[in-house]
Amino acid sequence: MSTLSVGKKAPLFTATDHNGNTITLKSFLSKKIILYFYPKDNTPACTTQACNLRDNYQKFKKSGYEIIGVSTDSVKKHQNFIAKYQLPFILISDPDHIICEQYGVWAEKKLYGRTYMGIVRTTFVINERGVIEEIISKVETARHSEQLL
Repeated sequence: MSTLSVGKKAPLFTATDHNGNTITLKSFLSKKIILYFYPKDNTPACTTQACNLRDNYQKFKKSGYEIIGVSTDSVKKHQNFIAKYQLPFILISDPDHIICEQYGVWAEKKLYGRTYMGIVRTTFVINERGVIEEIISKVETARHSEQLL
């Protein structure tokens, strides 16, 4: 698992977005990026986080940011999630958790005494040069935009 820190280059990746299109991080490097990793579409905390980012999306756009969400959910699940909550930003499908591992967010978790591998909710703020400017590892889903702005 990768250990990333502020000041390091963000790992480049190629992935499939919610429309089934292939996208690369490299194609966004002229913009500032909020790359957020979340466990699962349509769960209470993930929905709260996505809707909080949606509600503040214009503020991020005015500041020059693109928002990209990443989970292991399928393209179809992402399409349904976007349609249900009118999410205006890109969601990436990472079913083999390759990007998650590159960013060090695929880790062992515990829930109700059960241990399993999953995404640790984390957000990376990446500048136009592809350098990580901030890492938020204690994401407050209902206040995530405030944490970022």
